[in-house]
Amino acid sequence: MQYAGFWKRFLAFVIDSVLITLAATLLGFVLGIVMAVTAPFDELRVAEKLANLLGLLLGWLYFAGMESSGYQATVGKLALGIKVTDMDGNPIGPGRASGRYFAKILSSLILLIGYLMVAFTAKKQGLHDMLAGCLVVNGKSDRGQSPAG
Repeated sequence: MQYAGFWKRFLAFVIDSVLITLAATLLGFVLGIVMAVTAPFDELRVAEKLANLLGLLLGWLYFAGMESSGYQATVGKLALGIKVTDMDGNPIGPGRASGRYFAKILSSLILLIGYLMVAFTAKKQGLHDMLAGCLVVNGKSDRGQSPAG
């Protein structure tokens, strides 16, 4: 098994972040218009909290859904030819993919050190990978195609 390195994973994350940001912006724009037209001003604070929760939900559905699918990868990972596996190289299920996603929050909260660990560990694992028992490796899934094709 050849582990995916820091820069390859970073670029995949950038691609995914752009896609998530575009989707969240579109969703936020639509919800913002609906709230502005229908909600009293004092309820807009509630809408802001709801938007934050929806952003978390959108990220979770995207990352956990794609990484536990037959693709074993997000769009960014597919573009770079890398996939997420368990420690034995097998696909991960929704529970492990969800754990990995929420562990990324911890990796972020500690000044991104959880992500930087990828550059310095033997198996190129971040803290979130270690906590979830996952690897990110070079190679396409058995499905070997993109979601669009």
